[in-house]
Amino acid sequence: MTRAGRIRAEFTASWHAFLRRRTAVFFTFFFPAIIVVIFGALVGTQPTGGGLFAEPQGYYVAGYLAVVVLFTPLSRIGSTVARYREGSRFEKLATTPLTRGEWLLAQSLVNVAVIGVAAILLFVLTVLVAGVSVPFAPATLLFLPFVAVGVVLFCGLGAVIGRVADSQDGVIAASNAVALPLLFLSETFVTPELLPAWFRPALELSPLTYVVRGIRAVTYADATTAVFPNLAVAVVLAAAFFAAGAAAVPRTD
Repeated sequence: MTRAGRIRAEFTASWHAFLRRRTAVFFTFFFPAIIVVIFGALVGTQPTGGGLFAEPQGYYVAGYLAVVVLFTPLSRIGSTVARYREGSRFEKLATTPLTRGEWLLAQSLVNVAVIGVAAILLFVLTVLVAGVSVPFAPATLLFLPFVAVGVVLFCGLGAVIGRVADSQDGVIAASNAVALPLLFLSETFVTPELLPAWFRPALELSPLTYVVRGIRAVTYADATTAVFPNLAVAVVLAAAFFAAGAAAVPRTD
């Protein structure tokens, strides 16, 4: 079997395994709706006032998408690695031609497909339900490559967490410990102006920052950042995190 055939077979198996887990399917798509309702209400309480959530609603579209891009792959891939370890499934995979990188790529593609659909639904909800105004142009669709690159990036990080954590419960705790600081310190819902001046350079260290900046550049008319420089940085970081994740995938249990 060719490499493409092995990846396709693993992708198909993982896709059907996801669809069989109805609870996971429900919350994967229900979670974005909750995010829009909660944060949309918070933003609506202070549309142009001072303090937190004081920017126009269009500013936070990138933040809504970042929540899905960040949390879902971290928890899904991390839990999958932990579950495979607990079930000694990596020992079985070691007897097949499927490499660790191919396995992680197939899992990442499943997440790109699932989270891509969730991101599109979230985007539609923000426009139709929350009444957010976004620029409608072909360039707006560039938010999808940022979503895909961000998912691959955090799938790699999730694989590392799944290798380090000793159980699925440990994966959840570690994922939240990583994701929550990144969520609020990556220009998502907290603007840089609200942070101390000495802390602002730390935003450049967050990989999520570049994903958020890129999405905001194509979904928010008053964005001040460029699209392709942020996409280039995000792609490089995604490649690095994916390589680290592939190396972290156990050969045996």
